Amino acid sequence: MKKRKIFTVVLIFSILMATLAGCDKADKVSDTTKKPVIKIGSDNYPPYNFLNEDGIPTGIDVELATEAFRRMGYRTEIVQINWEKKKELVESGKIDCIMGCFSMEGRLNDYRWAGPYIASRQVVAVNENSDIHKLSDLKGKNLAVQSTSKPEGIFLKRTDKRIPKLGNLISLGHMELIYTFLGKGYVDAVAAHEESIVQYMKDYDTSFRILKEPLMVVGIGAAFAKNDDRGICEQMNQKLEEMHKDGTSLKIIKKYMDDPEKYLEVDDLGY
Repeated sequence: MKKRKIFTVVLIFSILMATLAGCDKADKVSDTTKKPVIKIGSDNYPPYNFLNEDGIPTGIDVELATEAFRRMGYRTEIVQINWEKKKELVESGKIDCIMGCFSMEGRLNDYRWAGPYIASRQVVAVNENSDIHKLSDLKGKNLAVQSTSKPEGIFLKRTDKRIPKLGNLISLGHMELIYTFLGKGYVDAVAAHEESIVQYMKDYDTSFRILKEPLMVVGIGAAFAKNDDRGICEQMNQKLEEMHKDGTSLKIIKKYMDDPEKYLEVDDLGY
């Protein structure tokens, strides 16, 4: 009889603990789903934002945003957008912010910014056997860029005396296409963020040569609508600075890029 009583007590205790654990787990899930959502607009731009093998958004910007907003009490939703319509989408409120390796340079008055949180080099890449070795060699050549990107503006405006007149500037809607055009010889060169070029070469086991002379060193930030007065942008800026100081940003960037420290040298960018 004693054995049966002991067994019954143990069984009841086990069921009780399992029930409590289940309730605790359910409460945590419930707490997470109750958090307000921040919609982040981005496009496919490895290593900043891309889909992993399970089709889940990941990358530097995805992880940085998720952690920053978690500390603010929000959960994030990554929304794939038409990059050319990013300003229209954030101003209409369809997304809360733009975050996809987005250069602040020349756009400071267009948005409300959190950042810069990363320093990035805008560079030109060519095929390895190309006779282009410096920016001046681009004179009369054909070059591909992503539409509405910072390199597009650099070559269209040509306010930098180092930038020669091209034969043709080809602007493409999707980032991956510029590398396809270069690999197939449709253009002589491409211009983009250095990290994007390096990531593409890793992903597709190909090799381009990056010119040593950069087009520009820019700061990467998260852009909110100019009239967004909710205070979220300012809070995010504080959290990104906090993550920089406590080593979280370095830990995240290190997962995707070599020599991660250089990407955090943002203090001298002049923003």
